[in-house]
Amino acid sequence: MIARRFSSLVLLALLLSGAPSASAQVVEGPRSSDVDALLQPWDDGDSPGAAVLVMREGKILHSRGYGSANLEEGAPITPATVFDGASLAKQFAAMAVLLLVDDGLLDLDDDVRSHLPEMPDFGERITLRQLLHHTAGLRDWPQTLVLTGWTFRDPISLDDILEMVVRQGELNFAPGSDYAYSNTGYNLLAEIVARTTGQSFADFSRERIFAPLGMSSTSVRDDPTEASPGWAMSYAAEADGSFRLVPSYLAAPGSSSIFTTAEDLALWIDNFRDPVVGDATMLEAMHRQGTLGNGDSIDYALGQEVAEYRGLRVFTHGGAWAGYRSIILRVPETDFAVAILANTSTILPTRLALRVVDLYLADDLLPFPVAPADGASGGSGHEDPPQPWNPDVETLREFVGSYESPELRSTWRLELVDDRLVARHARGDPQLLHPVAADRFQAYAFGDMRFERSAGGEVESFTANSSRVRGLRFHRKR
Repeated sequence: MIARRFSSLVLLALLLSGAPSASAQVVEGPRSSDVDALLQPWDDGDSPGAAVLVMREGKILHSRGYGSANLEEGAPITPATVFDGASLAKQFAAMAVLLLVDDGLLDLDDDVRSHLPEMPDFGERITLRQLLHHTAGLRDWPQTLVLTGWTFRDPISLDDILEMVVRQGELNFAPGSDYAYSNTGYNLLAEIVARTTGQSFADFSRERIFAPLGMSSTSVRDDPTEASPGWAMSYAAEADGSFRLVPSYLAAPGSSSIFTTAEDLALWIDNFRDPVVGDATMLEAMHRQGTLGNGDSIDYALGQEVAEYRGLRVFTHGGAWAGYRSIILRVPETDFAVAILANTSTILPTRLALRVVDLYLADDLLPFPVAPADGASGGSGHEDPPQPWNPDVETLREFVGSYESPELRSTWRLELVDDRLVARHARGDPQLLHPVAADRFQAYAFGDMRFERSAGGEVESFTANSSRVRGLRFHRKR
C-alpha cells in the first residue's frame, strides 16, 4: 500500500498507457519468452509470484501468471487471480471524485470541511484538489499508526483512520505550499464520496466504475476482517529462502484495499484510450500534473505519478502492503502499458516493469544515460564525510524517560539497553535509536528525531520528522 514522491526513483521507474477493450485480442509474440525469463525466479509452485499484463494499441501482448497464489494449497497464479492492488486504488478514487464533479455534486475546489465538518480547523482551507495531489499537508496514517504501536497483526479500518485525522494537531505544511504523499487524503475522499452519494465507497465504485467496465473480479474491501477465498495470499521471504505468510487486516477505501486481477486491469487501462467510464475531459484531468500555490508543478497528477523514462513521458502508480506489490505503467505516446500484481515482497514491480518496457519499446527509447566520471560534478572528489556523533553512556542517559504524543495518545519509553538507546511501546516493536548529531537520532518508526532541551539543559521533548510526517511532537512525562 503503500506510495510517494519518487521523482528521481520514478525517473528510473515509471510507465503506463491505454490498452484493450473487454474483447481485447491476445497476440503474444516472441518477446513473451523474454518476459518469462524475467519472471523465471518466481515461476515455481513452491514460490509466490506475480501476474503480468503487457498491452499495446488495444491488444494484449502478454498475460500470464507465475508462481503460487497459495503455497499451502499449491494454487497457481493466473491472469484471473485476485490480488490486493494496494495504492493502485488511488486511480479509481480519483475517477470516483471526477464522476461526482461531472454529476454536479462536488467541486475540486470545495473546502474539505464543508463535507467533513468534524475535520480540525487548521486556519487554512484544504480542498479536494489538494487531497488528490497530496498537497494538503495531512500526516500519512501508516507512519502515525506505527507510532501508536500498531503492527501488521492489528486490523485497521476507515473509521480508525478518520478518528486519527480528527485528532491531528497540526499540518506538515500549509495547504498548497508543498507536496508529501499522503494516503490519508485519499481516505477522506472515499468518505466524501460515501457521504455525498449515500452509498459506501465500495458500492459506488462497483456501480459506477467496475460494473460498467466489466471488472467483475474487482472490489473495494471496507471490512478489515473480510474473508478472502480465492485471493492470492501475501508472503515475505525469510533469510533461509523460505516464505512466511503476512496477513493483511487493512480496510482503507480510497487509498488502498482494492482487490483486482490482471484481466480486470486490462479493462481499466483500455478505458484511458477508449473511455466507457468518464469522458475525454475527465481523462485529461487524470493526466494533468498538480501545481503548488507558487505555480510550481509537482510530479503527481490524479492517482498517477508523472516522469520521463529514456525520453518517453510515463504515467505510473505502484502499491505495497503486507507482502503485496503492484504497479500500472502507461506510455500514452506509444499506446503501451504494463501491469504487475505480485504476492511477495521479493518482487520489485517498478524495476520489473521497466525491464518489460526496455524489451518492447527498444526502438522508441533513448540510450541509458552515462554516469559522470569521478570528479565530473565539479567538486574535488575528496570532501571529508560528516563525522558521526558518538555520545557516551552518561550523555545517552539524559534522554531516558517516557515521551507522549497528545495527538496520537501514544507513549514511548526510551531506555538504555547494552549502552544504546531503545524506544519501547506497550504494543509496538522496539526501535533502536541511531545517533546522528548532537541531540539528534534516527529510528525506523520515527524517522529523524530532534530533541529539545530546557533553558537549564534538561531534555524535555522531541519531534519526529519524515517525508510524510513532519514535526510530530512527543513531550517528556514528569
